[in-house]
This record gives sequence, structure tokens and C-alpha cells, in this order.
Amino acid sequence: MTKAPRNGPYICGIDAALDVVSGKWKGLILWELDEHGVRRFAELRRGLPGVSEKMLTQHLRELEADGLVHRQVHAEVPPRVEYSLTEHGRTLNAALAPLGAWGVDRIRRERSDLVEHRDAATLPRP
Repeated sequence: MTKAPRNGPYICGIDAALDVVSGKWKGLILWELDEHGVRRFAELRRGLPGVSEKMLTQHLRELEADGLVHRQVHAEVPPRVEYSLTEHGRTLNAALAPLGAWGVDRIRRERSDLVEHRDAATLPRP
């Protein structure tokens, strides 16, 4: 079941923003859709190692309810469902870009490991 959207009161803008991207997978879903454009559910799941089907479904529903992700159902047999970012989702990704840059610096500074999967090459190695 999806959580009810909060409408404040918020302490500050960061509180309101974190309310939308809270959860381990939401930021990664936004990144995956930004990197690849349109993705089907199975493609998203493969691109996010460790995410369960339940969590991915829940977060996609919440992101859709928040107007960040568009869900397109094609009337085919079997049905084809595709996910993409809305304009609002693209603006959120742009706002998260400095946070991502900070994270890359941290990875380098701490000499942290990266998850090895097909898209890990997009992050610079420490």
C-alpha cells in the first residue's frame, strides 16, 4: 500500500524535497530513468541490483502519484508498461545532480567500492 502524501507543514524546503525522494530506491529510479529515458519494469529491476519487485512497484506508484514518473500502458497482449520521467521529475533530477556530485567525491575520498553491474561504468572509479 502506498503511503499517503504529506502536504506539510514542512520545516523547510529540504524537508519537502526529502519527503518526495525518501526511500532507498527512489533516487536510483529517478537516476535510471534519466540515464535511459523510457524503461519497462524488468529493465528497471535489472538496472537496480537488490531492489525487490514489491519495493520497486511501491516506489514507482509513489513517484507516479507525486507527478515525477509517467506510466504508459500499451494496449497489447501481453500488456506493455513503460515508465519515464515527467518534466517535474527531470527538474528534480537536475536539483539532485549536485548531491550526486558530492556523493562521487565521497566515493573517491573514502575509496568506497561501487556495485558492479552494467551501468557502474558511468560513475568514475576512485
